[in-house]
Amino acid sequence: MDLQLQDKVILVSGGAKGIGEGIVQVLAQEGAVPVIIGRNGADNQAAVAAVVAAGGRAGQVVAELSDPAHCEAAVRAAVVQFGRLDGLVNNAGVNDGVGLEHGSYEGFVASLHRNLVHYYLLAHHALPELKKSRGSIVNISSKTAETGQGNTSAYAAANGGRNALTREWAVELLKYGIRVNAVVVAECWTPQYESWIQTLANPAEKLREITARIPLENRMTTAEEIANTTAFLLSARSSHTTGQILHVDGGYVHLDRALANA
Repeated sequence: MDLQLQDKVILVSGGAKGIGEGIVQVLAQEGAVPVIIGRNGADNQAAVAAVVAAGGRAGQVVAELSDPAHCEAAVRAAVVQFGRLDGLVNNAGVNDGVGLEHGSYEGFVASLHRNLVHYYLLAHHALPELKKSRGSIVNISSKTAETGQGNTSAYAAANGGRNALTREWAVELLKYGIRVNAVVVAECWTPQYESWIQTLANPAEKLREITARIPLENRMTTAEEIANTTAFLLSARSSHTTGQILHVDGGYVHLDRALANA
């Protein structure tokens, strides 16, 4: 299926690694021009180089997204470089373990800036260009907003906010023909996930326990699977889909996990 993304310029926050990199790769394969926004210039450039080596096009902007001024400057730089914006993927964030009992006001607010506030700011600053192109927004979210996880109050709150903003923006932007949807991630294999699991006492056993609870095929979701759904939601092929929160998780959130062992 042709997703009709040829030459579409799409911002991807946190697009240098993990899920974001998977989204960048798939968009480039579809002929779009993903523009990575990330804090590490070397990582950004490496992801762009991989796209170019595969025959695609991509750009990058260095920005610390927890700084509101950087968010505005990043969008402006992308528009100056490419002359337009056709889509935004809000993806950057980190499950930073700011809990309730041992957390703090300062840590909680800082985590919201790392995980939620820049979703709003990037959309706010990209909106004038998205209105011109009747573009689309996809917010990457996490199961923690719905299932809880323990000891991660700030991250769970941020993802609840991501889901709420998805529906709120879908309503506010109807008049511009801008569609807004979210993709919810549960257990997805990324370098960050691998680093986390290696900190545990028995990583291999823990991974077996996790995958055994994923109903469909007892395996982790891949970044490419998240990316494929994201690309579809950005494309004209999903032209009457807005305000939706889609779970690409092998049934982890909504199916009885006892099915995985049936």
